[in-house]
Amino acid sequence: MSKVLNMLGLATRARKVTNGEELTLEAIKKNQVQLVFLASDAGDSTKKRIENKCKSKNIPLVTEFTKIELSMATGALNRVVIGVMDSGFRKRMLELL
Repeated sequence: MSKVLNMLGLATRARKVTNGEELTLEAIKKNQVQLVFLASDAGDSTKKRIENKCKSKNIPLVTEFTKIELSMATGALNRVVIGVMDSGFRKRMLELL
């Protein structure tokens, strides 16, 4: 699983991700997000909003990592929701899962 987090870190440095619930939801509405990471320890309301939006737009949702793991991968604090906007990164991450 650490390879997926390494890829997430690369995508972050390449500026191919959205960070945070509101920015990710906005990008999903604009059809810019290819894959969403949702922390397994996220709040119930956040989980529900993100899960519903991903389901309605047929976007793969990854919930295997905690806030701490996502934060360490991206180099930012308290990352609960991260949207991957690049199809190449999405494809490789899904292969690694």
